[in-house]
Amino acid sequence: MLKTVTTKSLFALGAVALLVGCAGPQPVPYSGLSSASYLKPNTNGPAKIPYAYTTQVNWQSYSKAIIDPVVIYQCSDNSFGSMSQDDQTELADYMQTAFSKKLAGRFTIATTPDSDTLRIQLTLTGAAKSVFGLSTLMHADIAGNLYNGVQLARGKPGAMMGSVIYSVEIYDAQSNQLLESYVTKQYPNSENILASFGTLAAAKTGIDKGANALVEQLD
Repeated sequence: MLKTVTTKSLFALGAVALLVGCAGPQPVPYSGLSSASYLKPNTNGPAKIPYAYTTQVNWQSYSKAIIDPVVIYQCSDNSFGSMSQDDQTELADYMQTAFSKKLAGRFTIATTPDSDTLRIQLTLTGAAKSVFGLSTLMHADIAGNLYNGVQLARGKPGAMMGSVIYSVEIYDAQSNQLLESYVTKQYPNSENILASFGTLAAAKTGIDKGANALVEQLD
């Protein structure tokens, strides 16, 4: 038993060493976004939102929202790496459902642009899958738990766990004026072991967190 545990720990330590210089795909101000020319480095904002554009908006003056179909970003500066088209589609479909459900708790979901209506465009620009088996092992191993604890304190992703990158563009539906835009990378809490089961579970958990954050922002 001691030999097995030691072997696993050494393996995990080696994996942690590799992870120090490997943070997965990173967001960029994607050139193919409609709001690309507006996006600037978000130096004073949270690290999870590295690029943003904001205006002064009274969100309470909006009671309805049109949610456009989620777009899968196809330009060459995407952050999907080797992720398959099927996995991208699965995440986009999940994003459409998750954001629609959350936003329906704050807005009346609409199809026509009235004066009190927002139009929200979501674009899936990148994602990373969890490494099958290893992301869970890193939670069960002493070395992995140490690394994940450090990541938790830093607000960073857990070892071998996936993530999702997307943009949110919010318009006044009637005037088509861009009110706010941002690019964000979302991922589970580094000690969320449930999000380590399944290669897309962590990315989906990131989508859920992002949906909650958007509703809180617009509330």
